[in-house]
Amino acid sequence: MGGFFGVASKEDCVFDLFFGTDYHSHLGTRRAGMAVYSKEKGYDRAIHNIENAPFRTKFDKDVNDMKGNLGIGCISDFEPQPLMVRSHHGTYAIATVGKINNMAQLIQEVFAKGHTHFLEMSGGDINATELVAAIVNQKDNLVEGIRYAQEIIQGSMTMLIMTPIGIYAARDRLGRTPVVVGKKEGARCVSFESFAYLNLGYVEERELGPGEIVVVTPEEVRTLIHPGKDMKICTFLWVYYGYPSSAYEGISVEEMRYNCGALLAERDDVQPDIVAGVPDSGTAHAIGYANQSGIPFSRPFIKYTPTWPRSFMPTIQTQRNLIAKMKLISVEGLIRNKSLLLIDDSIVRGTQLRETTELLYHSGAREVHIRPACPPILFGCKYLNFSRSSSEMDLIARRVLREMEQEERKIDLKAYVDPDTPEYAAMVERIGKQLNFTSLRYHRLDDMIASVGIDKCKLCTYCWDGKE
Repeated sequence: MGGFFGVASKEDCVFDLFFGTDYHSHLGTRRAGMAVYSKEKGYDRAIHNIENAPFRTKFDKDVNDMKGNLGIGCISDFEPQPLMVRSHHGTYAIATVGKINNMAQLIQEVFAKGHTHFLEMSGGDINATELVAAIVNQKDNLVEGIRYAQEIIQGSMTMLIMTPIGIYAARDRLGRTPVVVGKKEGARCVSFESFAYLNLGYVEERELGPGEIVVVTPEEVRTLIHPGKDMKICTFLWVYYGYPSSAYEGISVEEMRYNCGALLAERDDVQPDIVAGVPDSGTAHAIGYANQSGIPFSRPFIKYTPTWPRSFMPTIQTQRNLIAKMKLISVEGLIRNKSLLLIDDSIVRGTQLRETTELLYHSGAREVHIRPACPPILFGCKYLNFSRSSSEMDLIARRVLREMEQEERKIDLKAYVDPDTPEYAAMVERIGKQLNFTSLRYHRLDDMIASVGIDKCKLCTYCWDGKE
């Protein structure tokens, strides 16, 4: 995934830029950067690896050295950015959030039109943000170039481009990721997360619509391309990715998760001793469940955060699983001889939740009932970098279906999307047995959508139902 923050101010903006960017650290784990501009000093930029240390510790020195009244910053899981680009548009800084599915095709088209080279990232990959800049540069002005990039990129692409006159902000064509603008006296900011500017003295001015392009200056936010009518914002932002204090399209993340847990409780018939959430994103779902059911909420394990921030997560999956396990410290007095109902935001591969369940059994739990806050994930995300899994067979639900297919069962994915079919029930039962749960019941898609409160036609639910 990734997040960004930009500031246009009449005064120096580096303090706001630093903390606004830092508030996006939950969205990325590998790279972070800031770029600023002032008439006196021109452009300045800093990029650091944040795999082994939080954003703040890596950028302490830069904050004291950088000066500017315009700035953009980003947190990224993959590409180093913001990038500095010099073209016929002049010099600008660019940061992006999104996913390019037709990258090979676009690279060849750019080469065919005369672009001479790209600077490779480690591993031989091309920086996706550099490719976006190359596409933008094919047009006569930045606005036409941004719109052209949004039209030809398959996937999604939201971007910030900083020039001496202001910050161009463009939400991806179908609004899969959010862009919100805040204001205070003498300044405007543009942010992925709506909470990121609140403690800096900004108030919300407005959210950008799907495909909208604006230019942000200290005085105003001026629309250059009006938003489209169609929207497919990622539902997983509310379920997992979004920070609890954020809101998208006016819908609070924390409140959605309470609603989610409440609807899970309404359909359940087990009577555990306590309800708990897998920290952190499962906690609010569990509170909603406990409030609705009347079953006490408890914390049978605690996430050890002082030396294990989220940003310290290696890219190797086996190491990620080990670290995820090491973060959780059990409270045996709340577990021994208890029947627990545990809510997590989702089950993707299943490895971490199985190990969490084993931890509870090892600590004396009598039963562990699992209630994911979303339906089974059956399709790899095509629109955001939710996961860089090499195959959909990394998903526990797809692995189970492959096993069933090898047993000469005919697999029609439509039947396994519908929670009212016997095929769906058989899949869920097998997943629960493989992961050693006492019982397993997923959130229904219709209930999850109701938890958000936005029309389904405006939500992306592809990873659950395969519908584009």
